[in-house]
Amino acid sequence: MSTSAIAAPPLLSPQRLAVSLMFLANGFVVGSWAPKIPEFAARLKLDESDLGLMIMCFGIGSLCAMPAVGALIAGRGSHAVTRILAALTIPCLILVTIAPSIWTAALALFLIGALIGGMDVAMNANAVEVEKRQGRAIMSSCHGCWSLGGVAGAALGGVLIALYGVHVHAIAASVVTCILVLVAWPRVLVDPPHVELDDARRPGAATSRPSLLGAGAAVWLTGIICLIMMTPEGAILDWGALYLRQELGADPALSGLAFGAFSAAMALMRFLGDLVRDRFGAVRTFRVSCVLAMAGLGTAGLATSPELAIAGFAIAGLGFANTVPIAFSAAGNLPGLPQGLAISVVTFMGYSGILFAPSVIGFIAEHTGFAAIYVALPLFVVLPLFFSSLMRHADRQPG
Repeated sequence: MSTSAIAAPPLLSPQRLAVSLMFLANGFVVGSWAPKIPEFAARLKLDESDLGLMIMCFGIGSLCAMPAVGALIAGRGSHAVTRILAALTIPCLILVTIAPSIWTAALALFLIGALIGGMDVAMNANAVEVEKRQGRAIMSSCHGCWSLGGVAGAALGGVLIALYGVHVHAIAASVVTCILVLVAWPRVLVDPPHVELDDARRPGAATSRPSLLGAGAAVWLTGIICLIMMTPEGAILDWGALYLRQELGADPALSGLAFGAFSAAMALMRFLGDLVRDRFGAVRTFRVSCVLAMAGLGTAGLATSPELAIAGFAIAGLGFANTVPIAFSAAGNLPGLPQGLAISVVTFMGYSGILFAPSVIGFIAEHTGFAAIYVALPLFVVLPLFFSSLMRHADRQPG
C-alpha cells in the first residue's frame, strides 16, 4: 500500500460531518421561517408593503453582521465563532413567534438575520479550513446540505403549523436545530486565528491589522462575481412564478415549479459538485457552470411555453449550483487577507444580490416584461466567465 493511500483522509471525516451539519441547521432555520410568514403577517396585521419592510429587517441584520463576524474570525478563528452563533440561533424561531408587537418582531427578525448571516460567514470559513486539511473539495456538498435543510424546514414547517399551530412548530424546529448543533458541536474543526495563519505564510512580514478597504482587487472582484451569480437566484425566487403566470399563461400549480425546478436541480448538482471539481478543477468547472447558467436563463427568457421555461430554470439551477461554493473556496484561499474577512466580503456582496436586486428587477420588469429580464441576465454572467481564472485559488495548493 502506498504512503499516499495511507495518508488519504476519510471521505466523511468528523470535521466534515460537523460543518455539513452546521450548514444543514442554518438552512433548516431559514426554511422553517418561510411557512410562518402568513401567520406572522396576519397576527401583526401587516399588509404587503409592511411585510416587505419586516423581511428587509432580516436582510439588514445579515448584512450588518457579516463584516463584523469576518473580523472576529480573523482574530479568533472560525471554531468558537461558528459554535457560539449556532447555539444562539437555536431559539430564534421561538422569539419571532412570541413577539407581541411590530417593533419587537422587527427587532427579532433583525437579530435572526444577524445570527443566520454571521453563522453563514463562520461556517463557510470553517469549511474552507476543512478543505485545506483534507485536501479535497467539500464546499459544494456543504451548500447542498444548506439547500436540503431549507427544503426540510419548509416541508416540516408547513405540516406542523397545519396540524398543531405555530407555537408547537417553533418549539419542534428549535429542538431539531438543537440536536443538529449538539451532534456537530464537539467535532467542529479547531483552527487558529486567521491573522496568525496569514502572517505565518509570509515569513518576516510584520503583523498588521486586516482591513476590508485594503483587501485588494481580487477579493472585491470575487465578491462582484458572487453578486452576479446570486442575483438570478433572487430573480427566479421572487419573479419566476409571476413570469410563468402573466407572460406564459401557466396555472398556479405549474407556475410554482419555476423556483422548484431551479432549486431541485441546484441541490442535486451541489451534492455532485465536489466530485466534479476534484476531477476537472475549479476553473473548468466554474466555466462550464457559467455556460450552463447562461443557456438555462436564455432558454427560460425565450420560452414559448411554461414547460420550456421550467426546463430552462432547471438547467440554470444546474449551472448556478457550484459557482458560489467555488467562489467562496477561492475567496478563502486568496493571498494577502485572512479568509474570515475575505469570505465576509464575498458573502456580503453575494447576499446583497439576493436581497436587493429583485426589487430593481421588479421595477424594470414593469416596463420591459420578465422575459426580457431573463434574456438579459446571461449578459452579466459574461463578467464572471471572463475572470474565471480567479477560481484557481479554490483548488488545493501544494503543501
